[in-house]
Amino acid sequence: MSQSSRPNSAAGAESGGSSPTIRDVAAAAGVSLGTVSNYLNRPNSVAAATRERIRGAIDELGFVRNAGAALMRSGRARTIGLVVLDVANPFFTELARGAEEVAREHELLVILCNSDEDREKEERYLEVLEEQRVLGVLISAVDNGTSKIDWLRQRNTSVVLVESARANYCSVRADDIAGGELAAQHLISLGHRSLVFATASLTVRQYQERLAGVHRAMARHGLPPEALTVIEQGVKGNTSDGRLIGDRLLATGTLPGTGIVCGNDLVALGLTAVLLRAGVRIPHDVSVVGYDDIELAEQSALALTTIAQPKQNMGRTATQLLIEEAQNSKRHAHQQIVFQPELVVRESTGPAPAASPPTRARRTATASST
Repeated sequence: MSQSSRPNSAAGAESGGSSPTIRDVAAAAGVSLGTVSNYLNRPNSVAAATRERIRGAIDELGFVRNAGAALMRSGRARTIGLVVLDVANPFFTELARGAEEVAREHELLVILCNSDEDREKEERYLEVLEEQRVLGVLISAVDNGTSKIDWLRQRNTSVVLVESARANYCSVRADDIAGGELAAQHLISLGHRSLVFATASLTVRQYQERLAGVHRAMARHGLPPEALTVIEQGVKGNTSDGRLIGDRLLATGTLPGTGIVCGNDLVALGLTAVLLRAGVRIPHDVSVVGYDDIELAEQSALALTTIAQPKQNMGRTATQLLIEEAQNSKRHAHQQIVFQPELVVRESTGPAPAASPPTRARRTATASST
């Protein structure tokens, strides 16, 4: 279609005329109204060449979609909610990046909400997202049994659980028991026979399962339960919690184990900073394994051995499940997808030292953590 034959809606708008409409876009692109509607609502249903023509017409005309009108027609906005436990944790940053990639492919926007591990705050966010009539919600929940999740479903809002699972819900998570087992197995294979599990509160399911994996590896290698010291500190699992755990370990006089598995990378990074500052040689005196494989794990002064989770892929997969459910709710079959973690060996782990820590120190550390 020649330039002169296209409706001059943009010029009309500048001179006081009406704004360009979807009909103008269809005429400029040489397609039907239905095709433009499909492009705006289900872009993947439109051929790539046609999408390019429509996008060109939109850009040329200066067409801006009337979100309010679209909401009135469909009952849902072109947005999805992502509710995470702690936006400061790089794990959730990477997960959000993956979610955004898929959302963008479907012409959707992601609204990021930080619950700060506060159930009341989380529930308020869910209420607001429902008020905004989002297409659906991805959530890493404070409490997987929260009634607000069921409340959303009762209002026909699609929900996908991230890092947890429930019957009759789509979910995406990693196998944390396998991850904990990988971490402990790595240390045991290096000759470590006394271990520490350093974590934020064990009320968090992920940390519980990672600890269960450590126990499973120890049992398989014939190590008794008393060969493991468990130290809990804080709730968020950040570097501050890790530094406090490091201080507690140093306070025992002799480290209660030669191999330390941490609940996540942030705890590991805080802990190693304290130990190194105190003159503890890593990995010569003690080996440390993190969990998550955040970017800082590799970039820190002492590159951290860790358990990698496919964070961005988890975000992409969860978002795809959410869109599929929202668009085909009656025919959609719920899926619980479990990703397998991987061991990434770097500089913070090595062979166990010749001398084992005394039993007395191990008991002291255990007592101090209760």
